[in-house]
Amino acid sequence: MTLKERITEDMKAAMRAGEKDRLGVIRMLQAAIKQREVDERITLDDAQVVAVLEKMVKQRRESISQFQAGGRADLVAKETAELALLQGYLPAQLSDAELDALITAAIAQTGAASVKDMGKVMGIVKGQAAGKADMGAVGARIKARLGATG
Repeated sequence: MTLKERITEDMKAAMRAGEKDRLGVIRMLQAAIKQREVDERITLDDAQVVAVLEKMVKQRRESISQFQAGGRADLVAKETAELALLQGYLPAQLSDAELDALITAAIAQTGAASVKDMGKVMGIVKGQAAGKADMGAVGARIKARLGATG
């Protein structure tokens, strides 16, 4: 079953169960997927659906930090619930050890010596960790490693 099919099945289940909040988030996700398909005139595969999910997860994280700064606990709770549901569709996240191993391998492969080489390393790690790790945190880790060595 593809990720899109799973999302559709979950929407049907949420409708049957009368879970209005969950149904709303799933419909919003389906709308984002459909919008991208219409804009680019393609049918999204699982990797592209994961990219849409990552974008939505990033938006929720940013919203949560903004709402926390504004003292809006009600909106923080809503966004946190949406974030949890969206993350359920993402592949299993890499552990710190797995991420460090990927970064070490990418540094060795590219021969990166300083922060100037970060783009090369990031390109390799992004290909392997897409959807499985927060790329902002990965970038910070790579920068710290290259800063320490160079």
